[in-house]
Amino acid sequence: MSWQNAELSSFNQTNTSAKSGFTDFVQKPLEIYVFVDPLCPECWSLEPYIKKLSIEYGRYFTIRPIISGHLNTLNKDKFDKPKRLKDIWDKTAKRTGMSCDGDLWIDNPVTSPWIASLAIKAAELQGKKAGKQFLRKTQESLFLKKRNISDEDVLIDIAKEVNLDLQEFKNDLHSPSAKKAFQCDLKLTNEMEVDYIPTIVFFNQVVEVQGIKISGLYPYEIYVRVLKQMLDKDPELAETPALEDFMSFYGVVGSKEISVVYDWTLAQTEKEMKKLQLRQTVEKIPVKYGSFWKYVKK
Repeated sequence: MSWQNAELSSFNQTNTSAKSGFTDFVQKPLEIYVFVDPLCPECWSLEPYIKKLSIEYGRYFTIRPIISGHLNTLNKDKFDKPKRLKDIWDKTAKRTGMSCDGDLWIDNPVTSPWIASLAIKAAELQGKKAGKQFLRKTQESLFLKKRNISDEDVLIDIAKEVNLDLQEFKNDLHSPSAKKAFQCDLKLTNEMEVDYIPTIVFFNQVVEVQGIKISGLYPYEIYVRVLKQMLDKDPELAETPALEDFMSFYGVVGSKEISVVYDWTLAQTEKEMKKLQLRQTVEKIPVKYGSFWKYVKK
C-alpha cells in the first residue's frame, strides 16, 4: 500500500491553502491503523481508497501500517496449492481492477512469506516514510512484476529503489530489532481482534472515544463517513492535484487508482493517461489486468 501520508503533508501544502500547510505542524486529530499483509491481493486493492483519502483529508490523520502477516499463518496449506492461489489472485484482480498476476504462484512462487514482512519492518527502522515506500514497492514487485519477495536479492533491489542505506538494511533484515517490531505488529493484530485483512481502525487522538474498525473492502464513501463520525464534523475537502503532479509524486500508479482519486471512469482515465504518454510524461507498464503507469522524470 502507498501509505505515504507523511509525505502528502508537503504535497498538499503546495496544492491547498496555507491553512492546510499550518495544520501539518500540529498533531492531527486522527490516527488510522491499516492492517495489511504484503502478499494479500485485497490489501493491494485498498490502495486507491487510501490515496484518495490521504489527498482529500490527509490533514486530519496520520496512517500507521500494521503488518499483520495473516497470510503467513492462516491456511498454510494454500502455499502447497499454487493453482488455488493463482485463481484467488486472478479473480481479485478482475473484480477490483488492481492487477495481481496469479501466474507468480506457478512461475516464481514466494517460498518464505514472513521474510518480506521482516524486510518491511527493517526498512521502517530507517523512518516511517522509508517503511511506507518500501511496502509499496514490495507490492509492486510482487503483484506487477511477479518477483519472489522472499528472495533477499529482490528485497535488496527494492531497498535500492527507495534509497535506503543498504548496509543498514542488510544488517537490520535479520536483526532482533526487525523481529521485535514484527512481533509487536502481530501482537497488536491479536489485541485488536483483527481476524480479516485488510482492516482499517480509526482512532481519535484528541477525544477519548472508541475506535471504529472496518474489515474488508468498501466503497470510498464509507471511509469518509467514518472519518466524519470520528471528527464529529464535516472536514474541509482539499483540492485534488493536477494529474501530472499526482504521477510525479507517486511514481507508479494504476488506472484504477487514478479513476478513484479523480472520480473518472476507466475509459476517461485511459484517455487522459494516453495524452501524458504522447507527451512522454508517462510509460505504460505491461501487466496482466488493467493498466499501470510509470512517471518519466524529465
